[in-house]
Amino acid sequence: MAIEPIAREVENLRQLLALAKAEDLGGGDVTSALLPAGARAAGRFVARQDLVLCGGALLGEIAAAYGSEIATDVLSADGERVAAGQALAAWSGPAAEVLAAERVALNFLQRLSGVATLTRTYVDAVADTPAAIYDTRKTTPGWRALAKYAVRAGGGCNHRMGLYDAVLVKDNHLAAMALAGAADPIAALADKLAAARAHLPKGGFIEIEVDTLDQLAPALRLAVDVILLDNMSPEHLAEAVRLRDAAGLAGRVALEASGRVTLENVREVAATGVERIAVGAITHSATAVDISLDIELTSV
Repeated sequence: MAIEPIAREVENLRQLLALAKAEDLGGGDVTSALLPAGARAAGRFVARQDLVLCGGALLGEIAAAYGSEIATDVLSADGERVAAGQALAAWSGPAAEVLAAERVALNFLQRLSGVATLTRTYVDAVADTPAAIYDTRKTTPGWRALAKYAVRAGGGCNHRMGLYDAVLVKDNHLAAMALAGAADPIAALADKLAAARAHLPKGGFIEIEVDTLDQLAPALRLAVDVILLDNMSPEHLAEAVRLRDAAGLAGRVALEASGRVTLENVREVAATGVERIAVGAITHSATAVDISLDIELTSV
């Protein structure tokens, strides 16, 4: 499944790239300054393990930050499964520029491909079930747009970007409403949600978190799009699906499982019939994959 970054993700790259270049390059690459004038290099980005690529479509932008003469040839698409030993992309240009950009480019490629690869592992684990894998806001500060791009490259789905584009009423919000005097915090939301929806951007949604099946019945009476079922057992998740369907809300209110989801139990969770499974691990715990840039000097 090949994908391309959207403008928001390219802008995120540019912001991070400016920081990455400054911390790595500082006042200049004092080692590459030793190279002969006019030295040129050709390099191939190569997968050293099986992985799902993410970031190849960003290599041209990274190259341009180091010099206009680095040519980029993308050989594998973002979202593509690649095997160990497969070439992902190629760079050619002045050796000093290629060597200066090498580590930063690999840092982006390895991290983003790590997120995509782990996401695809979860997606594969729930294949042939109704459930889709969703990310969370558990991302490295500053990296959110790129991390969510990597999730899509791995076949996962994006949850809200931040606190501004969707309503997600969680247990702490309900507790605050109870402290403010609401005898039934969930019921007290009913007359607030329409106003909240009017301020959402296109594609925004309203979601409420419930911790118990007792909370589910009043939540099903609200004008919400998604109900988050937090830390429920597979048996309780299946019962929640049954109750939602019995209320005639199948296809209108999606159910999202969240909390303590692992690769070992994600298929059992998916088999309960929930439509969404939120997995924080795909962004906060993904391990960078092994990618190298094999470089040869071509001329002086």
